[in-house]
Amino acid sequence: MGYVDVAGAGFVLPDGRELFADVSFRVGEGAKVALVGPNGAGKTTLLRMVAGDLPNQSGSIARAGGLGVMRQFIGMIGDDRTLEDLALSLVDPPLHAAGERVATAAAGLDETERSQLAYANALAAWGEAGGYDAEVLFDTVAVAILGKSWEESRHRPVRTLSGGQQKRFALDLLLRGSDEVLLLDEPDNFLDVPGKRWLEARLRESPKSVLYVSHDRELLAQTADRVVAVEGGSAWTHPGGFASWHEARVHRHERLEETRRRWEEEHQKLRELVFTLKQKATYNDGMASRYQAAQTRLRKFEEAGPPPLPPKEQSLRMNLRGGRTAKRAVICEQLEMDNLTFPFDLEIWYGDRVAVLGANGTGKSHFLRLLAAGGTDPEAENKPVDGAPLAHVAHSGVARLGARVRPGHFSQTHDRPELLDRTLVEILWRGDDHRSGMDRAGAMKALNRYELAGQGDQRFGTLSGGQQARFLVLLLELSGATVLLLDEPTDNLDLASAEALEEGLRLFEGTVIAVTHDRWFTRSFDRFVLFQSDGEVIETPEPVWDVR
Repeated sequence: MGYVDVAGAGFVLPDGRELFADVSFRVGEGAKVALVGPNGAGKTTLLRMVAGDLPNQSGSIARAGGLGVMRQFIGMIGDDRTLEDLALSLVDPPLHAAGERVATAAAGLDETERSQLAYANALAAWGEAGGYDAEVLFDTVAVAILGKSWEESRHRPVRTLSGGQQKRFALDLLLRGSDEVLLLDEPDNFLDVPGKRWLEARLRESPKSVLYVSHDRELLAQTADRVVAVEGGSAWTHPGGFASWHEARVHRHERLEETRRRWEEEHQKLRELVFTLKQKATYNDGMASRYQAAQTRLRKFEEAGPPPLPPKEQSLRMNLRGGRTAKRAVICEQLEMDNLTFPFDLEIWYGDRVAVLGANGTGKSHFLRLLAAGGTDPEAENKPVDGAPLAHVAHSGVARLGARVRPGHFSQTHDRPELLDRTLVEILWRGDDHRSGMDRAGAMKALNRYELAGQGDQRFGTLSGGQQARFLVLLLELSGATVLLLDEPTDNLDLASAEALEEGLRLFEGTVIAVTHDRWFTRSFDRFVLFQSDGEVIETPEPVWDVR
């Protein structure tokens, strides 16, 4: 069986800032250990260090057993990889290299003996590396997740699968595979509720050692044997499950505050003692040695430094504004998305809070993208508030936006390639065709409300998933959107950020339509539209989770 030992690990960002230090924990054989903490605290960085993607700058990281890794984002719109490419990215490096060699040889195959010999040698190397056993596994997973054989699905582009299908394929492949240690970054993202329940059951029954990052409280409560909290520039381990973690955190903070208070009291007493002895030593030579001893004691006390304070609680303020629009914000008449839904009618009124529910692959994200583009025949006043590219949605029927409705779209995959290499301050300073620029002081003030001031000079592409999500919400705030189209907005948000978003949406003067599988977030909505697996789209009085 496999295990992971992390001892005194630390990481310093390229700009010299310390992300965390002295992180120590163990993932024992068969243990399920959850990494939790605020967005940007370093959870994904820590996973990448354990995986070997990033150098271990201090301390030590030891592993035993084969290692399987699933990244936070698997595929994005515009990704040209096939399902075969995805499968090979999840196997061990020698097998991955052998698979790439076969693909290269196959691409160069022609009538010449040389190319045919290269292909035969590549196939032999593939077999020696365990490739044919891997293909049996790939076929088992393809049938289980997609209902098709590996030969039918291996060349399918990853982008044609829903986010949930991509995640379930990757998770099932890793959970069925031979690797004894799994590192999973936000494994529940993109999964519908049945998918999350499936994952909970698979993790509980798996003999593998699993270290994973998640913000889904129910999944954490169902699966975590212990919790490692990354916060305040370091980490601490709660030996119990997530259900008792919140209480343990409160007690820990109380102990830290009490220890710090006692240190400060002792510090003050030592300083007063040194001052008193100094005064006495000026007229009594016999006190000089005691004065020097007190000075030494104070110096050593200060060199040891104070005990840590509890991490500062997050304080986010999302000032989503919106604006008045026509009473009917969205009108759908016999709208049908090709191969996904039957025709349906729907009216959404100004001020509605609509949760779009349903299983993965039923067309929910397609529906949002169609509205984000301004509907089926967009008017000039319904232009989207940003220039982000939107994949075409094949459809028939009508989806029309009302007067003064300006759609603002939040993509589940954060696919904003035009932002990747720009810093947050630069993005806010320059503005765009839909959003005014602002000076550095104004940009930092806005970033501070989203607890992103410390990342102002970081490039968007280097942010954590949660930090990217918060920044994209900030862009929506500044854009003038009057209808918010949110595709799984809480997936990468920590608890404090999700609560701030919920409060911001409550105060938003406009219409909110959100695709979500977050059961807690859904309770803040007042209308529920269900995309059924049979293609019907209906409205329900309450959320429906058993969607298969």
